[in-house]
Amino acid sequence: MSLMYEELDFRPTPIGDLMLRRRRLIQLGGLDIYEVKLGEAFLMTSLFHEAETQLSRLGLGALDKKELDIVVGGLGLGYTAVSALEDTRVTSLIVVEYLEGVIEWHQNGLVPLGKMLMGDSRCRLVHADFFALSRDVSKSFDPKHPANKHDAILLDIDHTPTKVLHQTNTRFYTEEGLGELAQHLKPGGVFGLWADGFPDESFTTLLGRVFESAESHTIKFDNPLTGSSSEGAVYVARVSL
Repeated sequence: MSLMYEELDFRPTPIGDLMLRRRRLIQLGGLDIYEVKLGEAFLMTSLFHEAETQLSRLGLGALDKKELDIVVGGLGLGYTAVSALEDTRVTSLIVVEYLEGVIEWHQNGLVPLGKMLMGDSRCRLVHADFFALSRDVSKSFDPKHPANKHDAILLDIDHTPTKVLHQTNTRFYTEEGLGELAQHLKPGGVFGLWADGFPDESFTTLLGRVFESAESHTIKFDNPLTGSSSEGAVYVARVSL
């Protein structure tokens, strides 16, 4: 197989065919990039991850605590989780991932950040449906500690609150669904969400109806393929103390 392109994994899933591939971009000095596709949709590329990184930095930066118990919804290529672990206050990180193949990529070292995540004793990968766990307010996201609540829950799964990977996810982005999520947080806890493109003012308003406070951030990053910039959104909402 050509060194310029390699399909690292391909498998069917209940929500579409999942593919991990590596491409070498000559126009970027031979840089290897990793890309994830689900069906015909691109989920993530290692070329652009600034917004995913900022999701952790902005979400955890809103917390004034010495120790943090964190949940990340959606593993992807691992950028949100690795960024969270860079915060030395994090004592526990649960990463909830629906697609078993994505977990295996990290366990088997198929993606660049896999070794880092698997080698950090604070981090555990949980194969589960984040949205189903969020609906069950009687239990924690942590299967080993079902009575726990969390300091922050950071979500990076759907493209936006209105452009979802599966239609069953839409319920989460309602007042009822977000209200259930809020019950998993400790007093003063934070919910952070990544989305593609510019922030949606109506969604920020919706967050403000559920949480004590809510704000949105525009994350701009260079796009070396177009020579211009692109945008991502990070929403940060907090429950009352």
